[in-house]
Amino acid sequence: MKLIAASLLSALLVQCQEFEVAESTIASQQKAMSEGRTSSKALVQAYLARIAAFDQQGPRLNAIITINPKAIEQAEALDRERIASGPRGPLHGIPVIVKDNYGTADMPTTAGTLALIDFTPNRDSIQVARLRAAGAVIVAKSNLHELASGITTVGSAFGQTLNPYDPARNPGGSSGGTGAAIAASYAAVGMGSDTCGSIRIPAAVNNLFGLRPTKGLSSIDGIIPLSVTQDTAGPLARTVEDLALVLDVTMDQPKHATFTSSLKTATLKDVRIGTLEPLFGDSSDDQEGIKLIRAALDDMKKQGAIVVPIPLPELQAAIDGASVIAMEFKEDLAAYLATQPQAPIKSLDEIVNNGLIHSALEATMKTRVTGKGRNSADYKLALAKREALRLLILKVMEENKLDALAYPTLRRKPARINDPQIGSTCALSASTGFPAISMPAGFTADGLPVALELFGRPEDDAKLVAYTHAYEQATHHRRAPARTPALSKLAPITWLSSINGLQARLTLSNTQLSYKLTTGLPKEEILAVTIHRKSNASSGPILFVLASRSSKTFEGTLTLSDPDREALNQGGLYLRLTTRTGNLRLELKPN
Repeated sequence: MKLIAASLLSALLVQCQEFEVAESTIASQQKAMSEGRTSSKALVQAYLARIAAFDQQGPRLNAIITINPKAIEQAEALDRERIASGPRGPLHGIPVIVKDNYGTADMPTTAGTLALIDFTPNRDSIQVARLRAAGAVIVAKSNLHELASGITTVGSAFGQTLNPYDPARNPGGSSGGTGAAIAASYAAVGMGSDTCGSIRIPAAVNNLFGLRPTKGLSSIDGIIPLSVTQDTAGPLARTVEDLALVLDVTMDQPKHATFTSSLKTATLKDVRIGTLEPLFGDSSDDQEGIKLIRAALDDMKKQGAIVVPIPLPELQAAIDGASVIAMEFKEDLAAYLATQPQAPIKSLDEIVNNGLIHSALEATMKTRVTGKGRNSADYKLALAKREALRLLILKVMEENKLDALAYPTLRRKPARINDPQIGSTCALSASTGFPAISMPAGFTADGLPVALELFGRPEDDAKLVAYTHAYEQATHHRRAPARTPALSKLAPITWLSSINGLQARLTLSNTQLSYKLTTGLPKEEILAVTIHRKSNASSGPILFVLASRSSKTFEGTLTLSDPDREALNQGGLYLRLTTRTGNLRLELKPN
């Protein structure tokens, strides 16, 4: 039997090269493994190749902290087990990425801080143990905002993670490494933690689905804490079905249904959704995203949902002061470190006083070192405000007969690197402990994802996932970032075009467009060379000025946004030479 199994495994591995992992789902991976078209080992190798291509090369996302050195070995063992006795379940052999505050007994767990850069816990966190028991392969661990204390994902140990849709912008946080990694197809799914938006914000700005579960339904045991009262754990995924499959394995089940079974009857018909108007904002910088959120709600109406505006002017006052992070963090971190005799530090004071913190967190951490704890009057007031907020929200939902509340996950585009991120609405779910899910709602004109958040009653997690699934199936807003395509599509594309003496050679390598233009015209006749986007009237606005000077040769390199790259590939851009006597227009079509 062993010889037969070995030969079958060898044949399976030979056939696995055809399967494309980019944007693939758990179900498609399982089907391919069951049919012998791929294997867990091949999936791991394919994802490792993507990490190698895009994390410290290409767009340099810097989303990954540690590669599991035994990932391939563990995948091979799971392949042998599949042949011998069949799969354990839907996650058997599936590569997963976990945020690096999840304890792993076989890899360092740094929480993104230099203070813990060589720290390995004495056991796996409960979430990691459940994933491994289900047959998942932890392929790598992802970067995070240091000590999970922010929403732009920067830290003293591993620096800044970038957004795959625009590397000049942040990937959200604190689970930004997980968000960027899953958006870029570094694994099938990824795990994050959410204390105030740390799953939902990265899901929003990376065009993913992410659930902050009802407090208490997801174990945080073995995760380096930020605030035990507010910490939760959960997955980020490219599809709702993948999200549900992981939730079924990692979470204590809500009373109503398993997550995957809830998808079978998913519908928005007659679902009453209240729009929490105070969370929509009125700043001019918010309006492009808000318009997309309103359009998403209109899509829900088309599917039969009943959308009800909820003004609730007292909401923001009820939310303010209900967070307990600042009062719990110092104590909770010390309590965790006390269970780890091998930890190199034992307190937040040590981290701050020894300069082991990124400058972006310096002010926040100095405040938390001297902050009031659980015995303070401020803490007791915050707990009272949390209870009052819960009662207010339940009252509003009951009086309006609402199944869910809706609002933007983030009102503002992801901020540029080093700028503060504005527009988070994370506090409502974090301060009530009620579940909330972020889902893609479309893209801004410059190709940045926007997301809608649905909020529900305690233990309505599966219902929220089902509503989101119904919306996903009707809209399909998921779109992969152009900077991290299938590896087979990384070969450069070249355009060679000429008209009336103007010759153009353009080469697109991922998002980098190199150009060289020559003309037979006298250089004093040339005024400008520009690239335009076509509009409905054929002629369109200028995207790039390649030159506005007299010359006979023009060359250089541009970085294209995802929408402009797509337009170029579809013949939606053209080149224009402006001269003293007229214009030449050159259509750009790949050879």
